[in-house]
Amino acid sequence: MKNYLILIALFVSIMACKNENKTDQTTNSDDAKEQVDVTYKSFGKEIVANDAIASKSMIAHYKDLKAGDSLPAKVTLKVTEVCQAKGCWMTADLGDGNDVMVKFKDYGFFMPKNIAGQDVIVNGMAYVKEVSVDEQRHYAEDKNASKEEIEAITEPKRTLSFEADGVLLVEKK
Repeated sequence: MKNYLILIALFVSIMACKNENKTDQTTNSDDAKEQVDVTYKSFGKEIVANDAIASKSMIAHYKDLKAGDSLPAKVTLKVTEVCQAKGCWMTADLGDGNDVMVKFKDYGFFMPKNIAGQDVIVNGMAYVKEVSVDEQRHYAEDKNASKEEIEAITEPKRTLSFEADGVLLVEKK
């Protein structure tokens, strides 16, 4: 009998650890107020979709940050690029011509390489970073940039950054 209880406990623990798709009912506030099913694929720490702020709102928070400052945040973003080597970083559109570089806490998880154009909800720490020439060139290599594009990088750059501990990839039905 004890062995059966141990097996059941082991089974429950394994099932609790696996990434699951989550479904959320959202209301489209445009013309018809219809119900839309949204499914999320979870990466990293398990997070929930509610209380994420819009990307345009996040710009105001970044304007108040200096290099070295950080701010906890959960924000909805549209992915513009993903590291094509491993999926170990992505860039996303904040609006008004601003992009944010998203990395994943402790290199603990990766994103699919083919999600450019899709929406994500990221949870973690927003910060501003000055990126060295060498690091910018490394990212350019990850994007398969040409030798000329890589060599054109000659100055450090102030970037809006985000360290995500959890990500929800939005999969609309």
